[in-house]
Amino acid sequence: MVMDIGFLVYPQFQLLDLGGPVGAFQTAGQIGAQQGGAPPYRLRVVSAEGGLVPSSSGVAVMTEPVGEGVFDTFVVVGGGPLHSQPDKVTPLALIAQRCAARSRRVGSVCTGAFVLAAAGLLDGRSATTHWLYAAALQRLHPQVRVDGDRIFIHDGPVWTSAGITAGIDFALALVEEDLGVDTARAVARRLVVYHRRSGGQSQFSTLLELEPTSDRMRAALEFAREHLHEKLPVERLAEVACLSPRQFARAFTAETGESPAKAVERLRTEAARQRIETGTEPIEAIAQQVGFADPERMRRAFVRLFGHPPQSMRRHARAAALSV
Repeated sequence: MVMDIGFLVYPQFQLLDLGGPVGAFQTAGQIGAQQGGAPPYRLRVVSAEGGLVPSSSGVAVMTEPVGEGVFDTFVVVGGGPLHSQPDKVTPLALIAQRCAARSRRVGSVCTGAFVLAAAGLLDGRSATTHWLYAAALQRLHPQVRVDGDRIFIHDGPVWTSAGITAGIDFALALVEEDLGVDTARAVARRLVVYHRRSGGQSQFSTLLELEPTSDRMRAALEFAREHLHEKLPVERLAEVACLSPRQFARAFTAETGESPAKAVERLRTEAARQRIETGTEPIEAIAQQVGFADPERMRRAFVRLFGHPPQSMRRHARAAALSV
């Protein structure tokens, strides 16, 4: 059975949000054909009216009108800061509502999540988007459980993924679900990408570059940066922000897209990484100095955030230094 994969684009969409997943599905079809099987996917790029649609890079793609199309999988690609463009999101959300009702599953890449959220398709579900826009998604759609640290999230029939190249990981996960792990691995090898970054792996963003909007949250974050070696429960950070623990946790998550506990873990992990890659201290000592209860907890945090344990990152850093 051929599965129709529909990609909804619109003016100023991000070209790689389309091209990455399309390439993964296309490659799966090529591998299937070489093995003597029927093509598993039919790829369709659609828009509200059809015709040429310009991307943010200026490259235009030919589309068919979405009309009353029926898809196995319907994907909304990203296109910059959609949270500030409600006039663009609303008509796209209506299309997504209509198509989702006739699809087995629905997904988004990057800020396409704002379209699914506006359509009500993420209500009560876990979802992700590009880390840069996670806080905005949570603020605009509090009924969605936003996790801005995930590469992709699968919640029932709804899939959401982070920005840009994360769309490839998202597509590989769908290929694996449809055609099995061996085919997904073969696709990854053809694309010369890892098979595959797990959905729980971090987007490799840095909280050090994320600034909350309020002085209270900024003060709490700065306090955490300066006291990583100490215990930092939410109650202590709430005192710095002059809020109750419950008020602080809600406000912090709304402004940063991260829970206070996850933010502290991320800051500790980033501080530890710098010492591990540039110093010679034992990893156990570094774990203690940056506030981890034990080295194993730090190892798990490294794998989540960077995809590699501390020992591996130290080896890579030393090898890179020797090659210079």
